[in-house]
Amino acid sequence: MSRPKDCFVTFRPEPRAGLRLLCFPYAGGGAHVFRAWAERLSPRFEVCAAQFPGRGARLLEEPYAKLGQLLAESSRALSPLADKPFAFFGHSMGALVCFELARLLRREGRPMPLGLFVSGRSGPRSLRGVARLSVMPEGELLEELRRFAGVPAEVLENAELMRMMLPSIRADFAACEGYSYVEEPPLPCPVTAFGGEGDPEAGAEGLGQWRDETAARFSLRMFPGGHFFLDTARGPLVEAVAQDLAAWLREARGAAPPA
Repeated sequence: MSRPKDCFVTFRPEPRAGLRLLCFPYAGGGAHVFRAWAERLSPRFEVCAAQFPGRGARLLEEPYAKLGQLLAESSRALSPLADKPFAFFGHSMGALVCFELARLLRREGRPMPLGLFVSGRSGPRSLRGVARLSVMPEGELLEELRRFAGVPAEVLENAELMRMMLPSIRADFAACEGYSYVEEPPLPCPVTAFGGEGDPEAGAEGLGQWRDETAARFSLRMFPGGHFFLDTARGPLVEAVAQDLAAWLREARGAAPPA
């Protein structure tokens, strides 16, 4: 595993890969969320995962509480990784980060991702910034985390570990709650949305709103599971990601898309 370079970790470097998949985790999550992806995906694709301050090897750093800070660091760290085609995957908070990062790259006239995977998050136009989770008393926040079923019970019950994790979780929630959609032209790259069939936070209707954010192809696929289907349905999800990555790369190289 490579050392973090700015905010991206590469678990299995693939110098001959034709495409990099840059992954952005959910609120409170770190690069480790995508460790298994590097083993499951073909060596044609190199997986790089965002490791923001306040978690993992950067646990002692002050977490960011504004989306703009996450975007600024991601943008800087992306520069040395854009020497070959790349795509974005983001789950929940990560979906917002990769979407706004793609728009930032376009505004700056920089290389754009071949495509976006947005997972577990309704389209950005419907989001309304309301401070709720970020300011909840600790007991209530832990109950919410338990409801999402994204944090193992043994972690939630470890008071010392949660004391270390809660600042980054609160900061991530604050970044999402402070988000405000700004109208821009649709992105020129395809967007694929993924969701969990039992996710109360992002159902098929909300995920379908991402269709408005692309002038290219849009597709939506639902998987068994709740908000954290990316763990419970990891195999089928990674397979679907690999299929789209291969298609996007073929198209970027000038080959006709498969019928």
